[in-house]
Amino acid sequence: MASRPPLPRNVWVLGFVSLFMDLSSEIYHALLPAFITMVLGLPATALGAIDGVAEATANFAKLFSGRLSDRSLRRKPWIMGGYGLAALSKPLFPLATSAATVMLARFTDRIAKGIRGSPRDAMIADETPAEIRGRAFGLRQALDTVGALLAPLVAIGLMALLASDIRRVFWIAIIPAALSFLLAWLALREPKQHLAPIKKAPFFHGFRELGDETKRLLKVGFLFTLARFSEAFLILKGIDIGLSEALSPIALAIFNLAYVVLAYPAGSLSDRMSPRTLLIGGILVLIAGNVVLAETNSFAGLVLGTALWGAHMALTQGIFSRMIADSAPDKLRATSFGAFYFVTGIGTLLASLGAGWLWDRQGASATFLTSAGVAAVALAMLSLLPEEPRAIAR
Repeated sequence: MASRPPLPRNVWVLGFVSLFMDLSSEIYHALLPAFITMVLGLPATALGAIDGVAEATANFAKLFSGRLSDRSLRRKPWIMGGYGLAALSKPLFPLATSAATVMLARFTDRIAKGIRGSPRDAMIADETPAEIRGRAFGLRQALDTVGALLAPLVAIGLMALLASDIRRVFWIAIIPAALSFLLAWLALREPKQHLAPIKKAPFFHGFRELGDETKRLLKVGFLFTLARFSEAFLILKGIDIGLSEALSPIALAIFNLAYVVLAYPAGSLSDRMSPRTLLIGGILVLIAGNVVLAETNSFAGLVLGTALWGAHMALTQGIFSRMIADSAPDKLRATSFGAFYFVTGIGTLLASLGAGWLWDRQGASATFLTSAGVAAVALAMLSLLPEEPRAIAR
C-alpha cells in the first residue's frame, strides 16, 4: 500500500496559529461565566445573550469573508485581518465594567474569528488532496483544542497566583494572542493555485450556485447547532454543583481534554469510512452527555458529562468541515464554508439565548434535556439523508 502524502506546511502553521489564539481566547471564555455572574452580578440570561450574539456574529462574518476570499483570489489577507483584529480586541475584556463592554469585546473578538474562519478552512482544503483531507482538518482542530485545553488550566493557575484577580489574568491573556498574529504574519504562505486570475461572478451569485450536497449539509448543520449552546453553560453547571469561582474552569478543561484526544483520530478515520457515520455517532454522544449533565449533581457526573460533550465535538466539527470541503468546487470553496457557518451561526444564537432563558426559569436539568431532544431530531434528519459520494478531483 502506498504511503499517504504528508500534510502541507500551511496546515501545520495554521494549527499552531490556532493553538496560540485559542489559548488566549479560551482564558477569557473560561472566566467569563464567573466574571459576568459574580463580578458584574448579571443573570445567566445575560451570559447566554452575550455568548449567543458573539458566536453568531462570528459565523455571520464568515459568510462574507468566505465569498470575498473566493472573489479576491486570496486567503492570507483575510486570515491575517482576522487574527490581527482578535489580538486588538483582547484589552477590552479587562477594561469592561458592564454587560455592554463585555458584549463589545466578545463581538469584536468573534467578528475577527469570522473574518479568518472561512478563508482559513478553504486554505486547508486548497492544499490537501481528498485522501488526507480528514487528517488535515483533524490536525488543525486538535492543535486548536490543545490551546483550548491549556487555557482553563492556565486560568486556574493564574487565578491562584493572583488571588482570583480576574482582570489581571485578562491582561496576561493578551500575550498568546499577539504571538498568534506574529506567527501567521511570518510563516503563512498564500496557496499558489489562487494566484491565477478567474472570471469573478456577482457577489451573491456564488451562494445560488451551491450544490445539493452542500445545501443538505447546511440544513443538518443548522438543526444540529440548535442543540449545541455555548460551552459556558458547562462551566455554569460546575458552579451549580458547588465548584468555586476559581475552580469552575475545570469543566472546560475536561471538555477540551476529550476533544483534543479524539479530534485527530476522528479526522483521520473520516478518510477511511463514511463521514456521515461519524456524525451520527457524534450526535448520539451529545445526547448521552446532555442526559448525564441533566441528572447529575456530583463532580463525577460533571466529569463524565463534559467529557462526552468534548467527544461529540471531536466527532462532528472537523467532520463537518471535511464534508463541506468535499462537496464544494474549488471556485466556491470559501463561499461554501461561509454559507455553512452562517446558518450554524443562526442556530448557535438561538441555542444560547434559549439555554440562558431556560436556565434562569427552569434550571440546569431542563436546559440539558431540551438540548438532548433537539439533538435527537437532528439525528433523525441526518439518518434520512442519502449517503454522500466520496470526494472526487475537480
